[in-house]
Amino acid sequence: MKPIQNFLLVFATLALVSSCKDNNQSTSATDTEVKTEVTSQKTGQAFIEDDQSSTVLSIAMGSKDHTTLVAAVQAAQLENVLVNAGPLMVFAPTNEAFAALPEGTVENLLKPENKDALANILKYHVTPGNYSKDFLKKFKKLGQANNDYVKVEVVDGEPMIGGAKILGSVKAGNGIVHIIDKVLLPPTD
Repeated sequence: MKPIQNFLLVFATLALVSSCKDNNQSTSATDTEVKTEVTSQKTGQAFIEDDQSSTVLSIAMGSKDHTTLVAAVQAAQLENVLVNAGPLMVFAPTNEAFAALPEGTVENLLKPENKDALANILKYHVTPGNYSKDFLKKFKKLGQANNDYVKVEVVDGEPMIGGAKILGSVKAGNGIVHIIDKVLLPPTD
């Protein structure tokens, strides 16, 4: 599993670096060198650079503990969804949570032919709203972005989302990111 994690880390780093390039940047070193223009193939809200508050996507991208999640979001091409005005509540599994899945699961989901299944799983981690960890205790279930529901339980005074424990929370300009210790899998028919 280590080689796959290393590959995903390299992939996520390359994706982050390539998505952060300025679309209008040009370089020239000497009079004899040709001036070149660097352009990005990515379009949409996720790739507009501004000085506004952070989004749920930028929080995940800035976390060393969420490189697998970011690689999955990019493979499913959901970046633009996570920068919308929201409010969005994202339950963000850590790299360790992804590593706990059966061997080969992540690698299989990252294949282009499994993009729809991956997007469904990722959307199951997103809820419209902006609720604190304590406020989540008031719910029995949450409607997720993939049109399924995830169960909310209170165990030892702590909310458990689909059996996942909330390890921490980070407020964003368009919602909140709840860091969880388990990957949420949508119900199967």
